[in-house]
Amino acid sequence: MKKFRRNQARMHLVMMLTLTFTTGIIDAVGYLGLDRVFTANMTGNVVILGMAIAQADGLPIVGPIVALAAFLLGAAIGGRVLRGGRAGWSGRSTISFGVTGGVLLGLGISTFFVVPEENTPWAFTITGLLGAAMGLQAAAARKIAVADVTTVVVTSTIVGLASESKLAGGTGKNFPRRVLAVVLILAGAGVGALLLQVHIGVGMGVAGGLTLLVALTGHLLRERRKEVEAREAEAAAATASATPTASATSGGVQEARSATSGANGDARG
Repeated sequence: MKKFRRNQARMHLVMMLTLTFTTGIIDAVGYLGLDRVFTANMTGNVVILGMAIAQADGLPIVGPIVALAAFLLGAAIGGRVLRGGRAGWSGRSTISFGVTGGVLLGLGISTFFVVPEENTPWAFTITGLLGAAMGLQAAAARKIAVADVTTVVVTSTIVGLASESKLAGGTGKNFPRRVLAVVLILAGAGVGALLLQVHIGVGMGVAGGLTLLVALTGHLLRERRKEVEAREAEAAAATASATPTASATSGGVQEARSATSGANGDARG
């Protein structure tokens, strides 16, 4: 079981890193295709919104507000759905990531029929749905609790990477995963920008497909864990039921030996 848990932890890390990659894609789509709006990285939205309110030329206001509000709503829904669930991956995690992937894929397909144009109701609708989906993903990823990989934020990961590095006198703990998280969101943004040159829906479709793959993998891994736990429980029950029998047999042999010894003593007497 210990080996299985180690493998499970590795798979959770791989899945969360995959979602980090998709986050880069979605943010590239939002920023470049939906009028400089981040639909996953809310820090960027808050900064853009602050500068726009200060009347910086050309910066959007409505888009960041829609994305921020929708992200909060999605995260709240995720928190409600996942509350009370077991730690780690649960059936509710599968549902949450599945919904996220389905929304991303569905939106990607829909844009092939109606292409969103900046500052239109359809563009704001896509922005809101993307924000809600990424908020739900962030809440579900938080429940999985893979250290240093939140799938939507890398600032804290970069801080940990630098402040706990050997150069800073630290141990360099989790160095590889931190580097991978930063590199993958960077790569995702690059891929998203390239896919946007083909069509705005391609990036969302790719991100949605990868997210659905993560949901399926997590579900299968959970089912495998349940099988392993069931076998362990059966083995423990079998061991527990066999122990009294063995004790009784041992006691019976001891009593037989005592009776034989007593009989021999009487015969000698």
